Amino acid sequence: MGREENGVAPPQRRFRGKYRQPAWRRSEGQPVAVMVLELPVTDPRTLRRLANLYAAAWHIKRAVQRDARARVNAYWAARTQRKDKGPKAVRERLGLSREGLQRAAYQHLEDSGWLRHHLTKALAMHLTGEVWTATQRHLFGDATGKRAGRPKAGRWWDFTRIPGRARSHTTAAKWETFRLVGTLEGHVGAFRHPHLPQDVHPHTPADAAQLPPGQSVLLQPRRMATPTVPTGHVPTGNPTPSGRRKATWWDYDGPLAVVLTGIGGGDLVLPVRLPQGCGCWPRVLHFLADPDAWHKIDLVRRRKPSAPGGWAYEAHLMVLRPGYAAPGTVELRRQAAKLDRVGGVDGNVSHLEVVSLPATLDPAAGPVLSSEITLSETDKRRLLTQASKRRRRQRALDRSRRATNAQQYGLSKRQRKRAERRQVAGLPGKTVQMPRGPRAARNNGPPSRAYRTDRLSKSYQHHRDRLAANAARAAQANKARAMLLARHLIGIHGSNLTIEDCDIRAWFRLWGKRLSQTTPGLLLNALEKECAAAGGRLLRASTFTTAMSQHCLCGAAVRKYLRDREHICPACGLTGKRDLVSAALGIFVHLDDPNDPSTARVDYTSSRHAQLVFGSGLQEALRESTAAYLPLASAGGGRAAATRPQRRGPLLRETPDPKAGRPRMRPEPRQGSGHAGKSAFPPAAPVAYEPRGKSWAATT
Repeated sequence: MGREENGVAPPQRRFRGKYRQPAWRRSEGQPVAVMVLELPVTDPRTLRRLANLYAAAWHIKRAVQRDARARVNAYWAARTQRKDKGPKAVRERLGLSREGLQRAAYQHLEDSGWLRHHLTKALAMHLTGEVWTATQRHLFGDATGKRAGRPKAGRWWDFTRIPGRARSHTTAAKWETFRLVGTLEGHVGAFRHPHLPQDVHPHTPADAAQLPPGQSVLLQPRRMATPTVPTGHVPTGNPTPSGRRKATWWDYDGPLAVVLTGIGGGDLVLPVRLPQGCGCWPRVLHFLADPDAWHKIDLVRRRKPSAPGGWAYEAHLMVLRPGYAAPGTVELRRQAAKLDRVGGVDGNVSHLEVVSLPATLDPAAGPVLSSEITLSETDKRRLLTQASKRRRRQRALDRSRRATNAQQYGLSKRQRKRAERRQVAGLPGKTVQMPRGPRAARNNGPPSRAYRTDRLSKSYQHHRDRLAANAARAAQANKARAMLLARHLIGIHGSNLTIEDCDIRAWFRLWGKRLSQTTPGLLLNALEKECAAAGGRLLRASTFTTAMSQHCLCGAAVRKYLRDREHICPACGLTGKRDLVSAALGIFVHLDDPNDPSTARVDYTSSRHAQLVFGSGLQEALRESTAAYLPLASAGGGRAAATRPQRRGPLLRETPDPKAGRPRMRPEPRQGSGHAGKSAFPPAAPVAYEPRGKSWAATT
């Protein structure tokens, strides 16, 4: 901006050409959230077009990745030029920039006729942006000086996301790639639940709050019809000769749909299925009630063997507003923020402990609370069963690969001995259909032929897809359960917690299988997010400056090996579980810089004072859990960590075995057949769960 002359301010600086305004940018710190919209595509023609779209996008991205790798190799090889002319000049000569890679992508589109039929230049530009981001991480180090590896072409099965372009927030009716058309009112009008009263129109959050519990708003069919573009003409509102224009997708007000225009074969229209379960409508309104908050859409696919074509398609809608939180969650966080408590957390491979005290260290303000999250015996048995199933399925896949590619495997010792015996006996050789020996390999170790070139049967591919889908469901269920446990903990101990700064990657190198059952990393990340959402913070203290596992509350050093799980202080006589004592010491950790774990120190004066003030209450809390808690169960499947009902068959009960010291399973005697419409078994008694020691105990 220039200076004023004669009291008149100079004209503002022009951006992006004549009469153009500055480019819209999302303000720093503006919250964003993503809603997953299911795309129930069942039309064979639409499925083929989607498959061609993904194939074209993958070919473009792979070609640009190869170009980027070749240019990176040339950049590192030009040592003399980088020294004489500078790295920037060499990158400009090689076209190693975002613009250079975009021009390469456009050239690939023009050279190939079929790619332009299935892909637009806008989608190719955003795919190139992802490649440039990976290349940039390799060329330029981060704050610590570390750089990522060289860009390389990815696999077809790992290519699951096509990024879209953000809609224009300065120009009306401008959305170049994937766009969300339709209205929420039109969707409700087309798929209104028959039990929803006709005088109820839940189109605002206030109206949704008035819905009775258990009332669903939508009832959508399994096969949803594909919307069509409006026909006819609509008034423009401008003083033109006709005053009308042809109707487009911007005039569509029916059920929601995702549309991609500008490709061969006409517009690609994908119907949208909204969540329709009880209690889902407030969340739908949070994301979709305000179309001005819609920002961009990414097309995502995931493996689903039961879906047509083996893929399930989703639209990830990004909105410019914070994520949705249920009223119960909001109230829990509000109550946690009011708790004037400080706590310490001790994470371990198989369990997690939390101990909290009133912030004033006054026994009148509240007692000492401790929680211990661990696996129950039922969960351990269930995890063992699931691991056994996974091993059986993996062995079945290995047998299928060996039978289909028998020439790539050798005979096992048992098969070789059998062949030698037949040869000695003068019997003809027998063809081995499935060799069980090692894979044929070169002298230096790698296999003679890569695994990706093997022939795979349809059954192999189907079972592999099922395993991948089950693993994805289990991961999602584990994440949801970690969030529930984190909310439960902050509701008891407050949102101001301290934990030791440990590297969980080192734990995985030592106890990988054990960590896959308890997932402590997921739980700690969820706990950190919930503390921040409640207005607190999960601080991290360095183990080198605190050594909480090797000290007592009185300040005396109590050396313990990893196998020692009990804390016995010879100075003050305090006894308890090692992890609970370490968590209690985390309460008294102070950090000079909250962002630097190495500045942490333990205030043993305050810890000794709390030990004297709370007395037996503190001693009891360090021996066992004193607050109700949930078991740390790793979900094995499904979208929720709920216990599945028992399969049909004889009921099982634990009966004492006189010959063995452990219980055995005996089938329950079947009851007589009941009348039609009645169960043959008596109803099960209600089960109440009470915390006893390390696991939940069931009492009927």
